[in-house]
Amino acid sequence: MPDQALVQKRRWWSSRAVQGAGYATPTAVVVAVFFLAPLGLLVWMSLHEWPILRAPTFNAPDNYTAIADNQLFTDAVMFTLKYTVVTTVVLSLVALGLALLIQHSRTGVGLFRTAFFLPGAIGLAATSVLFLGFLNGRFGPVDPFLMHLGIIDEPISWVGTPNLALFSTIVLVTWRFAGFNMLILLVGLHAIPLEVYEAARVDGASGWTMLTRITLPLLRPTIALMLIISITGSLVAFDQFFIFTQGRPDNSTITVVMVIFRQAFVKHDLGGAAALSAVLLAALLVLNGFLLRLVRHREA
Repeated sequence: MPDQALVQKRRWWSSRAVQGAGYATPTAVVVAVFFLAPLGLLVWMSLHEWPILRAPTFNAPDNYTAIADNQLFTDAVMFTLKYTVVTTVVLSLVALGLALLIQHSRTGVGLFRTAFFLPGAIGLAATSVLFLGFLNGRFGPVDPFLMHLGIIDEPISWVGTPNLALFSTIVLVTWRFAGFNMLILLVGLHAIPLEVYEAARVDGASGWTMLTRITLPLLRPTIALMLIISITGSLVAFDQFFIFTQGRPDNSTITVVMVIFRQAFVKHDLGGAAALSAVLLAALLVLNGFLLRLVRHREA
């Protein structure tokens, strides 16, 4: 009997379920410590009036009801959605064009791939500071270059109007992330069998037909992944606006995350900031769930 019990114990320890649980435990611990615990604290804080220098007091659901009266947050939501739509469209088109340009291996393609992806190795904060220097009217090189070409007559305040500030930020983000999105699309392009293109050429298909009837449909899952990353990143945009525009002019370029930052560290209202963060997180979960469901429906 003892030998039989020992054999059963060894079989239990060597079972696939137990081995799988052992492999998953470190990841589960990391997720619990660095995601679930902070998420629980976030929800708990959102139900309290939580000033930095005083003890918290329970006030649910005041922090959530106050969101409807927060005009700055409403304006930030509208601007963030506008920025997300424009940036996603521009970034996707530029990334797709670059990926198609360097899709096939030929002389010099490796150099172009490296050059297109190189801005992605620079931090977003450093990129924002770099563009801030480039567009500076006193010592930046952009205005003198445009004046030399006769495009403008005097230096431009690139963050002086809402439209110019948005345009400048979109150029910054496109330069920074186009190479990364290009790499994602390039992986999807290389996964398309060459036999499909060869059969289309035999049938006399043009380049535009192959792009619209073969490349884009087969690239749909990769495009969906790129869109999820781009949309999520745009909705939580902070660095480029905090450094580059600082919400100028007149809070016209302030994003949702910037409002959360101001609520927490300017107004010292951690409870209100936690409620805003919870609402943003819920919106991101719903949006990403919708996009994933849409992709699976299209694939089916």
